[in-house]
Amino acid sequence: METIQAIFDGKNFLPQQPIPVKGNYNVIITFLEPIDVSNKPPVRPPFEYGSMIGKMWVADDFDAPLDDLKDYME
Repeated sequence: METIQAIFDGKNFLPQQPIPVKGNYNVIITFLEPIDVSNKPPVRPPFEYGSMIGKMWVADDFDAPLDDLKDYME
């Protein structure tokens, strides 16, 4: 694990020292100062609640034991 100090300009991370690695790496970014999210729009789900009403059904015997498994359910 390595720690690299950088500045975020809103789009890119600008390292404050050379990074001695080549290739792609997974990273975790931790902001050390509070982030102002007051002007961020709320996240909306990709669907509307209730949009699936009437489009699916459940069989009346959904909870009934399966004959194929009766030997295992004794």
